[in-house]
Amino acid sequence: MALFGKKPASNAPALPPQEVATRLLALNRPTAPYQIVDGKAEGVDLIAEWKIVDAKWYEIFAKASLTKVFRIYLKLDPQKRELRAQDHEYTVAWRAGVPSLSLAVSSFKGQMTSVEFGAAYAFTEELAPGQVYKYRFNTNELKKPIQEAAAACGWTYKGVAFGKL
Repeated sequence: MALFGKKPASNAPALPPQEVATRLLALNRPTAPYQIVDGKAEGVDLIAEWKIVDAKWYEIFAKASLTKVFRIYLKLDPQKRELRAQDHEYTVAWRAGVPSLSLAVSSFKGQMTSVEFGAAYAFTEELAPGQVYKYRFNTNELKKPIQEAAAACGWTYKGVAFGKL
């Protein structure tokens, strides 16, 4: 998988930007640890992010002791049929088990790959030790479906490390 670009299949028709956005939003599902949301408030088309502030998920993220997370800011460029993407890293502070996000001190913007994983063991209902949960948060689990959806729409996924998104 190319970090900085995913080309569309040669036979993929180029869909209009609104259809690309609709297909990206369709990647959302309750069981996924990420979500794709409208990004107009941040000056982009969409934002893909871990569901770290979702009550169903933050306990798992907290137990993973995540201290950094990232969001992917996405902008559709209809002229080039590119989905331009830039990663922004955030620091997570846990207060009473609830996450608080702030832009990382390093102000990282660009492209990154990160993997967080772990497991916890406790006594099960049968009073025998057993694995209660297992998790793995890999940035590619968030990027790959977006790249594949863009390519299926006849668009190129272009990671932007420097400059304007």
